[in-house]
Amino acid sequence: MKLKQSQVWKKGDCYFRIVRLERLSVDYKEMPSPNSNKGTHHHVTKKEFCRMLKDAALLTDQEIFLAPPR
Repeated sequence: MKLKQSQVWKKGDCYFRIVRLERLSVDYKEMPSPNSNKGTHHHVTKKEFCRMLKDAALLTDQEIFLAPPR
């Protein structure tokens, strides 16, 4: 899996946007909608983040744009 900054992942009803990506750590924002500004920031290791995304789906720019805001 290739992680990049600003990617949006969907797992269940939650969306995760990568805010800052470093060599061994990831800062991400957990949101109720992919184009929402509301959410909580988290800081985890890259290994923990990849484990969390195991069953998640990467959203395309078009899917993010067409998603209804909550």
